[in-house]
Amino acid sequence: MNILGLNAFHGDASAALLSDGELTAAVEEERFNRIKHWAGFPALAARHCLEGIDPADLAHVAISRDPRAHLWSKIGRVVSRPGDWKRMVSRAQNSIKVARLAQDLSASGIARPDQVRIHHVEHHRAHLASALFASPFEEAAVLSIRRLRGLQQRDVGHGP
Repeated sequence: MNILGLNAFHGDASAALLSDGELTAAVEEERFNRIKHWAGFPALAARHCLEGIDPADLAHVAISRDPRAHLWSKIGRVVSRPGDWKRMVSRAQNSIKVARLAQDLSASGIARPDQVRIHHVEHHRAHLASALFASPFEEAAVLSIRRLRGLQQRDVGHGP
């Protein structure tokens, strides 16, 4: 099974391909477009990762962003901080781009949304998944710790 992973519309946009659980390709978009820390859709990186793969064999596309993740806490934060409203507009526009991933996949010829399953994965869970799925161990525990606006948050995972 082939899974294309994307980091899109966020700094250092990139693509990676897992084939039958093995990492077979991974590259940042800036290697092709020569723009440092590119934050758009990584079409060139995705095409590179999929070279030699029959498009019909691509089963899943995962993006390391879920616009619905923590939605109510984000809304609460914005409502309580009117000074953040301008930033909220930019974040909302970015979330719309992420939610419309199927259109970019189709327009770039990378995948047909009716033939692949698209997964929006919360960003920090994507960090956990990238460590767990590419691990050479049959069983592993993973941990992600971050500090944002004075709050420390953590995610823990375990799996085969």
